[in-house]
Amino acid sequence: MLARQEEEYEIAEQAPQFEQQPEQQSPVRRVLDTSLRSHCQILFAVAAVMAMLVTIQSGIIASRGYKLVADQQKAEALEEANRRLNVEIDQLKAPQRIKAVAADKLGMEVPNKIYFAHDN
Repeated sequence: MLARQEEEYEIAEQAPQFEQQPEQQSPVRRVLDTSLRSHCQILFAVAAVMAMLVTIQSGIIASRGYKLVADQQKAEALEEANRRLNVEIDQLKAPQRIKAVAADKLGMEVPNKIYFAHDN
């Protein structure tokens, strides 16, 4: 058993040991591409402004659509009122109604016979 422990010890000593070496700095220095960053920022700002414009335009179109529908409903209501008033005017102009008003309220009567006289 002792021999086995010695063998394991020898194997452990023979195993390569990795030493941590300090990282070498690369001779190439990284430079940030600020022009690309500024172009991306400008692109983002333009996209945001366009999105806001589209949203505002959609809101304006929707509000105008609601106003148009309301105006159409008002126009239909006015047309219906105009039709009713025309029917009422036709009823008031009816000859039977005029005769009834003349007879009841004014005491007028329609003569039975009409005689015309003319001289030659």
